Amino acid sequence: MNDAVFSQIDFGPLTEFLKDDDITDISYSNGGQVWLKTLSKGVYQVDRPDINNAFMEKLAFQCSNVMGKTFNMAHPFLDSESAELRMNFVHDSIATNGIACLIRKTPAKIRLNKDKLINEKYVIENLHDFLIKCVQGHCNIIVAGETGSGKTELVKYLASHTAENEKLITIEDTLELHLDRIFPHRDIVAMKTNNIASYTDVLVTCMRQNPKWILLSEVRSAEAVMAVRNSISSGHNILSTIHADKASSIPLRMYSLLETSQEVEQFLTTIHRYVQIGIYVKGYFSKRLNRFQREIIEVCEFYVDDDNKPCTNVIYKKTLDGHFTLHDPSQHLIDYMAIQNVVLDDDVFKLGESKELKGDESTDTSTKDECLKYNKEEAPKPEDASTLNKDINSNVSPENQAVASTPNVTPSVESIPTPQVTPVQAPSQSVSVENETDESGDDGNNKTIKPSFTNPEELSDIEVL
Repeated sequence: MNDAVFSQIDFGPLTEFLKDDDITDISYSNGGQVWLKTLSKGVYQVDRPDINNAFMEKLAFQCSNVMGKTFNMAHPFLDSESAELRMNFVHDSIATNGIACLIRKTPAKIRLNKDKLINEKYVIENLHDFLIKCVQGHCNIIVAGETGSGKTELVKYLASHTAENEKLITIEDTLELHLDRIFPHRDIVAMKTNNIASYTDVLVTCMRQNPKWILLSEVRSAEAVMAVRNSISSGHNILSTIHADKASSIPLRMYSLLETSQEVEQFLTTIHRYVQIGIYVKGYFSKRLNRFQREIIEVCEFYVDDDNKPCTNVIYKKTLDGHFTLHDPSQHLIDYMAIQNVVLDDDVFKLGESKELKGDESTDTSTKDECLKYNKEEAPKPEDASTLNKDINSNVSPENQAVASTPNVTPSVESIPTPQVTPVQAPSQSVSVENETDESGDDGNNKTIKPSFTNPEELSDIEVL
């Protein structure tokens, strides 16, 4: 649905929620319940009697009319999508307790920046700078997490640090990334799968477009898993998301989606060989901070040792009580990034002989290694689409706009000495990570907030690995 047609729809009492940038999702169900998902409070219910079954049915029929589709017992599902809004309706013949609707806002902007990530305890500084270096070193990265944990936002933020002269192609079944609108001056192709063009079809065409980066919105099917494997094995770099309970389980989660008789060890070896970094993001309501909190809980490195065995190195592990453990990456990752002209010291995080740092939020975790220092002036400064359009239509010449908006994020090859890569034999056993145990919690201080997710931060017996 194009925006011109979509703007003709009367959203009535929902308009105030659509205009609030803090609100990301609006859910209607159960004959009149309205639930909001926000960046600051998480999920909570609001009392709005004017938003009822009759109003939602009217809204659904408006969407079906402008789209030229039917919404009734014979066609009980309706999807509508604009540049920054996605709506899904379920007819009351299927949803027996009344029509159901989910409205998700997908704005063409990047909500995250370094200061926000550090100040809101999303990630410690030296780990943040290390992940940015991994992007610049062309590591294949997969972000794991639950629904609503912020996986897509993190992928958008990481993608914003790719080099200006590197072509990006996004492949999505529902448009959420909007990188082509955020960076209109860059060589970005946005592709959307549908009933006619599958992941496989789009990927074949994608390869012919000669991209440097392929961004898959989410790995949720066997076809998407094959798309990831074919992309990385052909020499392209990927950024993608997946539903998993921790970073170290990403390869096994991909295998479970594959639905094939392929030998598990062979598949895991392939994923460990070509995917360098796995990140696990968690979103929960924090009693301690009295707000909805998103943070990186685990970062893993995948590699294959000299005996061709898949191995996992847990670089960062945090418990929800604030304690974390930090390890240096293996020599395999350092060598890989050196080949990409991103040179890191053997002791990346300056951990000393112990090769390990245990701490909490009070620990000094500022960046110590000069090669990990982050230069704000070199980082892209994404703006929302409306601001970009104003800049494009202003009196500034296109040449000046291009110069002003093109950050220098690519390290100069000439300025970096050619590294002497010395293969180092890695341990043949992978690092195992035990599952974390969660317990429920609710907020007794604020009765208007009704978290519907797990909050295990009061656990005192969690072992820091």
